[in-house]
Amino acid sequence: MDKKKKDQLWAEAKKKCCLNQETIKMAKEMGLNPMSLIKNIPNKTQQWKAPVHVWIQEMYEKRQEKAAKKALGKATQDKPKD
Repeated sequence: MDKKKKDQLWAEAKKKCCLNQETIKMAKEMGLNPMSLIKNIPNKTQQWKAPVHVWIQEMYEKRQEKAAKKALGKATQDKPKD
C-alpha cells in the first residue's frame, strides 16, 4: 500500500471516529491500522462499547503501564547484589 493511500485511510478514520492528532499518534505507535479503528465504531445497539478515542487512550495507558513495569523489573534484575 502506498503512502498516499495510507494517508487517505488515516484521514477517513480521523473523520469517522472523531479523532485528534494525539489519538492517531497513539494508535500508530501501537501498530493499529485505520480499518480496525473504523470497524470498532460503536453502533446504537452496542451501548457497552466505548467510543474509539476512549478505547485507544485506555489501551495506550495499559500498554505504557505494562512497559514501565517490565522496565522496572529488568532494572532490578540487572542490579548486582552486594
